[in-house]
Amino acid sequence: MQHFKFAFLIGLIFVFNASAQTPEPNRDPEKIKFVTSDIDNFWRAYDIASKETDKEKKIAIFQSEYFDKGSIGLQDFTSARIKSSKNLVESIEKHPKYYASIRPSTLRIADFEKQMRKSFRNLKKIYADAVFPDVYFLVGVLNSGGTLSKRGLLIGSEMYGLTPKAPREELNNWLKSVLLPVENLPYIVAHESIHYQQKMTPHQSLLAKSIQEGMCDFIAEMIAGKHANQVQKTYGEANETALWKEFEPAMWEKDYSKWIYDSVNAKDRPADMGYYMGYKIVQSYYNNAKDKRQAIKDILEIKDVRKFYEASKYGEKLGN
Repeated sequence: MQHFKFAFLIGLIFVFNASAQTPEPNRDPEKIKFVTSDIDNFWRAYDIASKETDKEKKIAIFQSEYFDKGSIGLQDFTSARIKSSKNLVESIEKHPKYYASIRPSTLRIADFEKQMRKSFRNLKKIYADAVFPDVYFLVGVLNSGGTLSKRGLLIGSEMYGLTPKAPREELNNWLKSVLLPVENLPYIVAHESIHYQQKMTPHQSLLAKSIQEGMCDFIAEMIAGKHANQVQKTYGEANETALWKEFEPAMWEKDYSKWIYDSVNAKDRPADMGYYMGYKIVQSYYNNAKDKRQAIKDILEIKDVRKFYEASKYGEKLGN
C-alpha cells in the first residue's frame, strides 16, 4: 500500500476453510514452498486469450490453461476470491491496461524468495512453536491481496503491480488506495505469517482487533526488518498522543469502522490507524518484559485482552 494501503488489503485476508484434508503443520522454515507456477500459467493463458475476440473462447482458455492446471493454492483462492474463469476475464476486460502493466512485477516475485525465507527463519528463532505454511502467488480479480487457507497462504499478486508508470485511469478510488509495489510483498507475507501463529482468545472490541493486527505489524517488523506500512507508522509517531486520546475512549467498543479497514473513508489521515495503536501497545508490552522470548509467546497467545493491555502499561506511558 502506497502507505495506508496495506492495512485494508490485509483486512480482506481471512481464514478460508478448504475442503481438502488439512496437512500436518510444517515447523521447518527450510521446507516452505514458494509457489509461482500459477503466475506462469496465467500469462500463458493471457497471451493465448489475447488473440481471441470471442469472450466465451477467452473464458475457456483461462479455464483450461490457468484454472485446470492450477496449484492447490489456486483452487482455494478461486473458491474464496476469484469464483470463476468468467469473473477473471471480465476483470481483465474492465482493467486491460493495468493487467497488461503488471507482468514484469509478477515475474519478479520469485526473486524475493530468499528474503521471505529469511523472515521465516527469524520467526523460528524468536518463537519455537512457529508453523510455516506454503505460500502461493496467484493472479486474481483485483478484490483481494490474499487469504489464508488450511493449505497455505494465498497472495493475489495482481494487487502488487503498482509502479510509477502503471496506468491509473481504469482504477476506482478503492484500488488507487490499496494497490502496492511488488517490493512491499515480503513485508506483507511476513505480516500474514504471524496470523498463522495467533492463538489469541477472541474478544469483540476495537482494542482486541487493533492488538490482533498490531502484533502482526510488530513481529513482522522484527523478522523482516521493516514495517509493512511505513507512512502509517510515520504518521502515528508524529501524532501518537492525539491518536491515543481519540482511541482510548473507544477501545472497548465493538465498532472499529473509524480505525480498521477504513481505506475508502479515511481523508485527513492514513487509514487503519487502529493497526498502529495495536502495534504500540504490543511494543510497550514487549519493551517492559524481562524475558523477550516469553513476551513473544504471550503476545501470540493472549488469553485476556484487558490483562494484556494493563500489563503493557501503554496507557500509563501516555499519562492515562
